Amino acid sequence: MSRYRLYPTREQEVLLLDACGHARYVWNLALEQRLMWRRWQGPTPGLAEQSRQLTEARSEFQWLADGSVTVQQQALRDHDQAWRNFFAGTHDRPTWRKRGQAEGFRVVGAQALRVRQDNRRWSSVLVPKVGWVRFKRSQTLPEWKSYRVTRDRAGRWHIAFAAIPEPIPAPGTGEVVGGDRGVKAAVTLSTGEMSSPAGLRSKEAERRLRLQRKLARQKKGGRRRSRTKVALARIAAREADRRKDWVEKTSTDLARRFDVIRVEDLKVKQMTRSARGTLAEPGRNVRAKAGLNRGILAAGWSMLVNRLEQKAPGRVEKVPAAYTSQRCNACGHVAGESRESQSRFRCVACGHEANADVNAARNIADGNPGAGRALAARGDRVKSARSVKREPQRTRPPKVA
Repeated sequence: MSRYRLYPTREQEVLLLDACGHARYVWNLALEQRLMWRRWQGPTPGLAEQSRQLTEARSEFQWLADGSVTVQQQALRDHDQAWRNFFAGTHDRPTWRKRGQAEGFRVVGAQALRVRQDNRRWSSVLVPKVGWVRFKRSQTLPEWKSYRVTRDRAGRWHIAFAAIPEPIPAPGTGEVVGGDRGVKAAVTLSTGEMSSPAGLRSKEAERRLRLQRKLARQKKGGRRRSRTKVALARIAAREADRRKDWVEKTSTDLARRFDVIRVEDLKVKQMTRSARGTLAEPGRNVRAKAGLNRGILAAGWSMLVNRLEQKAPGRVEKVPAAYTSQRCNACGHVAGESRESQSRFRCVACGHEANADVNAARNIADGNPGAGRALAARGDRVKSARSVKREPQRTRPPKVA
């Protein structure tokens, strides 16, 4: 996927928003029909029936007929494919599309190939029922068969040409690197390198806080509140752009330098769940957990591994995450007391000292051999059925046959 910034005129932006609205309306209507399925009522309309109903609706409603039939029909095909992906187990269930969120539409086929080069830096694409819209050619255009036009919450328009890039070839040096992901440093390599996304500057963070407080005081539905939300969205988009830029550069650098890249097998989606709980069972340390979740998401853990797997397929290995921060890379001793602080590691057995994240990254590069040598209850390594450090449990004596 190659994405470029789109620069429509004001008149073209109105037409693009109409096209997004038509695609959103068709998608939500098709989704509503699918969700109306009941076992005793029979099957819901499929793609062919929904396409026929769309033709009838276009002949009855002029506002729908004014839009591009290509955009509307493609929204139906995308919706049908989304359900196929869901039943195949590769994607989540299709959800509703809301105004201002997930705005966009897709163009496939011969109409998607109507692109011209205006000059050395600019090109134009012929969008159905909109006309020639300029976009900045920040990189070489790939070989594509479709494109998607999107609008983010900050009001920026983009065009993404669907193309599968070639994977980055391995250097052939046989080098293996381990990467430990964290909050203080987003990724720490076994070579000792540390890297993190740029994030927001102090002035930008202060402005975001002021805007958030201003938004909390404003009345819902007002124009001033809408302008404040757009200003907040622009700051969030700036932070997300810097994070994506860091992910792209870091993943490309790792794929070019190392033959094998090993990372921890972390369930990031489960790790970033809210600890709020329910009214019956409220959670504990909710504020601390929310701050940790924000730090994990800001570090781009999942995004980095996903891009590594796409750029270096077959060369990314996931190792068990257990005890990587407690195992000494020098002697292999596993003890929680060895990690004295967030950044300091000092083995209680051999006295080896190192940065805690670097030590964990080296364990990951070795494949985490300490994962199979997990500690028993509270630190002992006995192989008996019950730990000697565990208090006796009140159990019923076994029956004698």
